[in-house]
Amino acid sequence: MTTPTDHPRPHPEPHPPAQRPAMRARLRAASQGAHAAVPGVPRWARIAALSVPLTVLPSGIWRIVVVHDGTDEGRGMGSVPAWLPGEVYVLLLSIVSELLAFAAVGLIAAWGEVWPRWVPVLRGRRVPPLAATVPAAVGASVLTALWTAAAVTDLANVTLRGDPISPDYPGDAGGWSAFVFYLCYAPLLLWGPLLGAVTVAYWRRRRTEPPR
Repeated sequence: MTTPTDHPRPHPEPHPPAQRPAMRARLRAASQGAHAAVPGVPRWARIAALSVPLTVLPSGIWRIVVVHDGTDEGRGMGSVPAWLPGEVYVLLLSIVSELLAFAAVGLIAAWGEVWPRWVPVLRGRRVPPLAATVPAAVGASVLTALWTAAAVTDLANVTLRGDPISPDYPGDAGGWSAFVFYLCYAPLLLWGPLLGAVTVAYWRRRRTEPPR
């Protein structure tokens, strides 16, 4: 004679096998929708927009890997509150930077012209062209100036404030460490110009569309 505890019932799977293909299809459709260009977007603008997140990704990976290895502890984090662990700060910085970079894709995708369903109140409404063009243009200008200045001051061995570079600056490590550092950060010089080019294409396309 057996008791109910002799043959425990298996826990139901959170997503039965029959539902998995449908879930994968929905995720694939959502991913394609987030990246797919709307009609009228030039091919060069699509390539430029999709390249923007890739210009930011290497530096984010570099920061995460170096801090995780403990070789960058405390470096460049003087303004970070003491209660915020360096690993958390670097992770958040990398995630936020990548999200900001991904916003450039909105200048070629449908969610840059019509507010997505997950946006309260505005969902389904048309995005005014200036609401996307002005922030994107300002961001492109700031990013271009920032990273150009960073490159110039790096060549001059000073910080953006004009102070001497710290002795433990990664670019002065020499060898492969310095090479990898510059290889990961050099693409950031393209962030601003690429965003600016995509912004111009967005404005040209949207300004001629009929009012809705």
